[in-house]
Amino acid sequence: MNAFQQLMRFGWQQALSCLFPVVIFASLALTQIIPLPLLPRYDWLLIICLLMQWVMLRSGLETKDELKVITLFHLIGLALELFKVHMGSWAYPDEGYTKIFGVPLYSGFMYASVASYLCQAWRRLRVELVDWPPFWVAAALAAAIYLNFFVHHFWIDVRWWLSGLVLIVFWKAWVRYEVGGKSYRMPIALSFVLIGFFIWVAENIATFFGAWQYPDQRDAWSLVHLGKVSSWLLLVIVSFLIVATLKQVKGAAVESGFNKKVDA
Repeated sequence: MNAFQQLMRFGWQQALSCLFPVVIFASLALTQIIPLPLLPRYDWLLIICLLMQWVMLRSGLETKDELKVITLFHLIGLALELFKVHMGSWAYPDEGYTKIFGVPLYSGFMYASVASYLCQAWRRLRVELVDWPPFWVAAALAAAIYLNFFVHHFWIDVRWWLSGLVLIVFWKAWVRYEVGGKSYRMPIALSFVLIGFFIWVAENIATFFGAWQYPDQRDAWSLVHLGKVSSWLLLVIVSFLIVATLKQVKGAAVESGFNKKVDA
């Protein structure tokens, strides 16, 4: 089995896992180029996201457990959006019936799409964690990173300290995955960086199509500052830690149930 075939297999699995984000970006482009009738653009985007979520669940592309995780990320992302828009970090200038305090409800699906990708890639690539830190360490780090997105507006920004702490905590951790029946592994810190970078690329595409708007993009679109990679990196870490923790809890529950059946 040559390297090119494996790369194509890996790319195909990644493409399937990215289906939800791809639909969101395609919808952003479509509604920017072709104005849809009857409703404002933000409302159409919400309808499209809801329909896509329903199709993925009904078709089996997404499981009910994955839907629960995605819903959690939608709420986490929406809370962050409400705060950041209130603080003037970015804005949604267009009109919409489904806007709450200046934030359209579809925006939560952009965070949910990251969770969708993580969940599906986890399942398709049979991801396993190696030398994962204790639960309380991972949970505390995820909480600290998420809180810093809020607290740094009123206090010091400790993102770089948190980034350093991530390297220390996950220095020995690896992620193992399968492609075409063959096992591979990657340092977990490297996977964080790669996912964060590609989300930054996606963010540039999203702002180009008017998904949201940073203060320096009011007059004309410009490339999102490369420093935003650090923000996305930390958000990816939070997302990954939540998904990893839920997967471990689910796995432990399944194993416990199996052991009880065996003992019986």
